[in-house]
Amino acid sequence: MKEKLLQKFAEIFGDSEGAKVYFAPGRVNLIGEHTDYNGGHVFPCALTIGTYGVARQREDKKLRFYSMNFEQLGVLESGVEDLKPEKEAAWTNYPKGVIWAFGQKGFEVTRGMDLMLYGNIPNGSGLSSSASVEVLTGFILRDQYGFPVSNQDLALIGQFSENRFNGVNCGIMDQFSIAMGKKDNAIFLDTGTMEFEYAPIRLEGAKLVIACSNKKRGLGDSKYNERRSECETALAQLQEVVGIESLGDLTEEQFERYSSAVRDEVCRKRARHAVLENRRTVRAVEALKRNDIGLFGQLMNDSHVSLRDDYEVTGIELDTLVEEAWKVDGVIGSRMTGAGFGGCTVSIVKDEAIEAFQEKVGKAYLEKVGYTADFYVVQIGDGPAVL
Repeated sequence: MKEKLLQKFAEIFGDSEGAKVYFAPGRVNLIGEHTDYNGGHVFPCALTIGTYGVARQREDKKLRFYSMNFEQLGVLESGVEDLKPEKEAAWTNYPKGVIWAFGQKGFEVTRGMDLMLYGNIPNGSGLSSSASVEVLTGFILRDQYGFPVSNQDLALIGQFSENRFNGVNCGIMDQFSIAMGKKDNAIFLDTGTMEFEYAPIRLEGAKLVIACSNKKRGLGDSKYNERRSECETALAQLQEVVGIESLGDLTEEQFERYSSAVRDEVCRKRARHAVLENRRTVRAVEALKRNDIGLFGQLMNDSHVSLRDDYEVTGIELDTLVEEAWKVDGVIGSRMTGAGFGGCTVSIVKDEAIEAFQEKVGKAYLEKVGYTADFYVVQIGDGPAVL
């Protein structure tokens, strides 16, 4: 892979002298959805698929970008000094946003760069291709320019750039799980305090299978920001009756006791999901530590039901993938993952059932939705690296 990428870089930028090859993973969240901006817990892991980058510094202030996934756009240029989001250069807004964010944090990039990217995360799948590009860019900047930032800083800078430069009000989970990924471990992260621990994922005789709905979605133009604001409304009304900082501070019992303070029924449903999903995530990690993979799977299923009924972010594509998965013998648990409105599901499937799972779920999905889903049997990998 490395040689191929350097060869392509030379083809695009004249030669590959002084260029280095980098990788940052994608991520999947096993449980704990739409909790990361509600002060709750999440449980994501980094994957062995992700984004490759080839980069080298320039002597001038020119930035030249090329993506092997969008070859029709050719080389896109801008300068380090006047960085602003541009519609017609869509994908470059992610690396440019990170360069801008580094400058905002006091790490100014004064020299240009040639940067070529190649991603093998399905585009628009909800496996976090944008956060993968952000963490990769930050990792490259640290390596190329010697900025004194930790991997945790890379996550925070990536989130800052997506919020402020790209206008997407995302939480910290995606960037954190990519920057801090550890092979064969998921990350149990309290997004309220940023305290985290690694939890080994031991799936004896089973694998993680991602089903991509192939329904494209964009975070910024989805109802993501709307859900955030519904939760903020619910939180403000709950704070009138109980001393909490975030929805993640509430137990199930407290929510039942105080929920009538949320005057709008829709906002109440959104808050119920945030509170119960947070508690489910805590219980799921406890189950995993006891090696109770059956309970973990049941909690994944419950998570999907809550995202479907209370948070309303699933839709026919994701519901079909999950509901068909539940019918297959050997499926331990299945749920949508990511922001929703398209994207992917994640399932834990016994090894002997993987083929039948892909066949049955794929056939039912095509019949019901009218186009195909793609399936990926994935491994849990490390964070960003120089190759």
